[in-house]
Amino acid sequence: MLSSSSRYAIRALLYLAGREQEKGSTGIREISSALGLPAPFLAKILQQLAKNKILSSVKGPNGGFSMQRKPESLTLYEIVKIIDGDDVFKNCLIHDGSCSEVKRSKKVCTVHEEYSVIRREINTLFRNTTLAKLAGRAAGSDNIFI
Repeated sequence: MLSSSSRYAIRALLYLAGREQEKGSTGIREISSALGLPAPFLAKILQQLAKNKILSSVKGPNGGFSMQRKPESLTLYEIVKIIDGDDVFKNCLIHDGSCSEVKRSKKVCTVHEEYSVIRREINTLFRNTTLAKLAGRAAGSDNIFI
């Protein structure tokens, strides 16, 4: 359902949120190594989050990333919207475009009734789930980053 980019962003943000007590920046090599993710790809994702003021970015040999937004105020919806846009929350499952566009074009979506219920639930879940909530669940778990 989510792109690799969104999944990597969430995992990296969880990692950084877990290190929030340790002041300072965390380098891309450390993050990518800890999460087992490709550093160049992850760096682009984290730069996108920094551009949108989710993370702070410091360049240079002692640089890295740190949380700019508080995990309590950052939802999964916001993260996914920054990385992938909001298509996953509004688009038809089998046609191109949003469900309202599909209805206007009079195309038949054979799963609309069932999927619209699921999409509403996903939307609610992502809008109500904060990074802090996920970080709290991850505390003490060894396999959150796998």
